[in-house]
Amino acid sequence: MKFDKLETKVLMVKIIPSLSMELQKQWNLPPDHKSVGMFSTDGDDVGYTAMDEATKRADVKVVLGKSMYGGAGRATQKYAGEFIGVISGPNPAEVEAGLAAAISMVGNEAAYYSANEDASVLYYAHCISKTGSYLSEMAGIKAGQPLAYLIAPPAEAQFGIDAALKAADTRLCLYFEPPSETNYSGALLTGTQSACKAACEAFRDAVVFCAENPLKY
Repeated sequence: MKFDKLETKVLMVKIIPSLSMELQKQWNLPPDHKSVGMFSTDGDDVGYTAMDEATKRADVKVVLGKSMYGGAGRATQKYAGEFIGVISGPNPAEVEAGLAAAISMVGNEAAYYSANEDASVLYYAHCISKTGSYLSEMAGIKAGQPLAYLIAPPAEAQFGIDAALKAADTRLCLYFEPPSETNYSGALLTGTQSACKAACEAFRDAVVFCAENPLKY
């Protein structure tokens, strides 16, 4: 149904208490970060949002965040999903706390929604009231600033981003040119919390309009 919440699932979670020196060098970890945690999900944008949450709740750094080509419906393996995230910390306890925060975000807050009745068009319009170190660095803003995280299929995303920018006093920080690895597109916008929320709502409405009127221009 339209506006149905489509929950993202965590597919795999693992902690390495003491990472090998070779991988520490490969990932360029801080000297005091010896522990890492990793997780995969069947929704990449929820995964990126979850890693940002981890940086707010624990002394961790994002080591790796990658979308898988093709998307969740065409994942290459059972637990590969659409996204892999890796965080590092000074000890296993901090990494575990970061993973717990990420998993909570995936299960309870961030989600994709259906733009039409049969859920064949999905969108992600998530307002982050205060960014952590990960998404703020990605967006080129200071940590703690609000962010509108907007994602939809390629054509719908362009229509929606334009509507979001016109609806609220926000600034385009990062544009995801289509197609992404998962064949989507989107943007990160910043402004006041209320402006980011309004931008998310305008984006949602625009994507829904596209889904309901694909050939109407």
